[in-house]
Amino acid sequence: MRRNELIVYRSFADSALFERMSAVMEYDVDRDDGDEYAGLLYKCIAMLLDEAGQNGFYGNLWHCYLTNILVNCENSYSEECERRGTIEGTINDAVLHDIEIFKEYFDFDFTEIVQELNVPELEYVLNYRSASEESRIYNTRIRDRICRLAEQFDKAGSPQEMKDMLTQFYKEYGVGRFGLHKAFRIAHDKEGVYIEPIKNILHVYMKDLIGYERAKKKLIDNTEAFLDGRPCNNVLLYGEAGTGKSSSIKALANEYYERGLRIIEVYRYQFQDLNDVIAQIKNRNYRFILYMDDLSFEEFETEYKYLKAVIEGGLEKKPENVLIYATSNRRHLIRENFADRDGAEIGDKHSGDTVQEKLSLSDRFGVSIYYGAPDYSEYVEIVLELAKKAGITMDQKELKRQATEWEMKHGGLSGRTAQQFIDYVTGTELAGQ
Repeated sequence: MRRNELIVYRSFADSALFERMSAVMEYDVDRDDGDEYAGLLYKCIAMLLDEAGQNGFYGNLWHCYLTNILVNCENSYSEECERRGTIEGTINDAVLHDIEIFKEYFDFDFTEIVQELNVPELEYVLNYRSASEESRIYNTRIRDRICRLAEQFDKAGSPQEMKDMLTQFYKEYGVGRFGLHKAFRIAHDKEGVYIEPIKNILHVYMKDLIGYERAKKKLIDNTEAFLDGRPCNNVLLYGEAGTGKSSSIKALANEYYERGLRIIEVYRYQFQDLNDVIAQIKNRNYRFILYMDDLSFEEFETEYKYLKAVIEGGLEKKPENVLIYATSNRRHLIRENFADRDGAEIGDKHSGDTVQEKLSLSDRFGVSIYYGAPDYSEYVEIVLELAKKAGITMDQKELKRQATEWEMKHGGLSGRTAQQFIDYVTGTELAGQ
């Protein structure tokens, strides 16, 4: 096998399985170390089954694995196709050279090796039926698309046809982590700041958030302007706890994934990494929201100054494909005290400057959206609607009575309290069945 001749697709993550399978495919039936290679093939079968469990793949798992390599490999060709579709230039010749090698892997006939090594169990992974419809890594649509692409690659009549299929995939779905995932977090590896996918995100949509129609519309309008390339603003969602601020951001990730929206979760201690993060995403063909949950600062905390610089204060202009959305229980984000305003703090001769310094961060969010706690009637309405969606059959009068008792003992009137009550009732009903 010609794996050492790969050029554009030479480096890809987790190549251990690829190397082991290549070694098996190069086995010479005239050799006398068949037991060693049979053991290696069994190891490959185990690794492919693990891949199926992680990704939800089905069909020919070896072909799905190879396809997964191709759709995840971020290189000069795949990223340019992501932006523009078909491209011109010599790079096409280099990619076609690599696809010719991958096609040899797709077309390889294992029959003789299986017979010689006496490993009929390889059939398990060449025609695999998945035990679960879910994937721990991909949403179902992307998982199915990868499996279908593997089938198409298998039927491709030539490397050029296979290359055309791959190019179309890049154009429609993108490439790698940003193309195939909705949400991300910031991490560090030996090379520095790294953006890694969040593989399980809550499947909540705007229609699932009851009430707050005006707030949701304001958020949606700004987000759609962002996706359309129209003028838009950074957004601060503030208000009482448990009112759906964070759920609204998660809903955006699900609602607008198909239109290229990606969410990157940023914690306060990671603000100093923001310039590195923006450098990695500014030239990609997606729209990124840097999401900061429960954002607030005590007066002695100074991390907010990193954030201020990124939002507006640096020399380099913030990329047009990046916005910042934050949630907070505080409208002004940084804790103030009366000494800030009356100048009573010893040593602070310019109390007005102190106030402006603390207000300047929240002022840099062009859109502020208030999420207030519901009143009692709104709370009951939320409970009844959630109960309907959950299929709860309890009498409405009794449901209201228990919901009232619950909120008095569990955090007061809020959407979160209503959801917790519904979860309790649902769990109790299931336990009684």
